[in-house]
Amino acid sequence: MAGNRAARPAERYVPGVTTSTAARTGSGPRAAQPRALIVTIYGLYAREAGGWLSVAALIRLMAAAGADEPAVRSSISRLKHRGILEPVRAGGAAGYALSGAATEILAEGDRRIFERPRAVLSDGWLLAVFSVPERERRQRHALRSRLTWLGFGTVSAGVWIAPGHLAGETSDVLRRHGLSGYVDLFRADYLAFGEVRELIGQWWDLGRLAREYRAFLADAVPLLARWEPGGAGQVPGGSAEGDQQAFADYVGVLTAWRRLPFLDPGLPAELLPGQWPGLAAAEAFAALRERLAEPARAHVLAVTGRPQ
Repeated sequence: MAGNRAARPAERYVPGVTTSTAARTGSGPRAAQPRALIVTIYGLYAREAGGWLSVAALIRLMAAAGADEPAVRSSISRLKHRGILEPVRAGGAAGYALSGAATEILAEGDRRIFERPRAVLSDGWLLAVFSVPERERRQRHALRSRLTWLGFGTVSAGVWIAPGHLAGETSDVLRRHGLSGYVDLFRADYLAFGEVRELIGQWWDLGRLAREYRAFLADAVPLLARWEPGGAGQVPGGSAEGDQQAFADYVGVLTAWRRLPFLDPGLPAELLPGQWPGLAAAEAFAALRERLAEPARAHVLAVTGRPQ
C-alpha cells in the first residue's frame, strides 16, 4: 500500500489499548485484551453515570467476559498509568473513573463506531497538505496519527486524502488537538488522469481491510445465528443467565468491531470492490447490537445495582 503503514492508531479506540489476543470473551468473537474489554465496558456503561465504576463491579463484569481478577487488576493498573482511568472513591467504594482525555476520545469515536457515515460521490474529496519541521517530529507523528484515525489515505508524504464528508470532523479534531497550524485543508474533485477506483487501492490498503471484515464476520455470523429466536444453544431470554451471556457477547463483539470503522474511510459504495465484506459486517454488527444491547444493559444494572 502507498498509504498508512507507518501509523496504526486507527486500530485503537483509546490510544494504547488495542483489541489483540489475550482473554476469551464468552462464546462471542475471538479473544481480546482485558484492557480493551474494560475500555468497551466504560464506553458503553460508565459515562452515563459520571464515568465511574467500582472495582468490585468491574471485576464481576469482566468475569462474565472471561477475564479473571488478577488480569483485571493488572489491566486497571496499566490503564491508570496511561492516563485513561483515574482512582476515585464513591459512596465508600473504591473505583475508577474515566479521565477527561479518555472521555473526549470516547465521545469522538461514538459517531464513527455506531453511525458509520458513508460518503457519496458528490461529496468529492478532502485533501490535507502539511509540512512539519524535523525539530517537531512528535507533532508530525501526532498529526499523522490523527489523520489515520480520521480515515485518511496517503497520496504522498505530505498530501493525504479522505472523502469530503469528513471535512467538518477533521477540522474540529485537528483544532482540538492543537494541530491545525500545520495543515491546509482543501476540497477537491478528481479530474485526470486515471480511474479513481484503481487509485483508491494505492491510497488505502483495501485488501487488509477486507481481511479484517471477513475475520469479524467469521465470528459474528455464527453468533448472530445463535441469537436468532430459537437459535441453537441460546439461553432463555430475560433470565439472569441469558442477560449475562448477552453482556459477554455484546462486549466481545463491540470490542472486535470498534476498531474497524477507524480503518475504514467510508468510501462511496460505487468505488468499493465488488462483494465488499464491510457492508455485510456492518449489517451483522447492527443486528447483534439490536439483539444484545438491552439484555446486556440489564446484566450491568444487576451487577452495579443502579441504572446505567
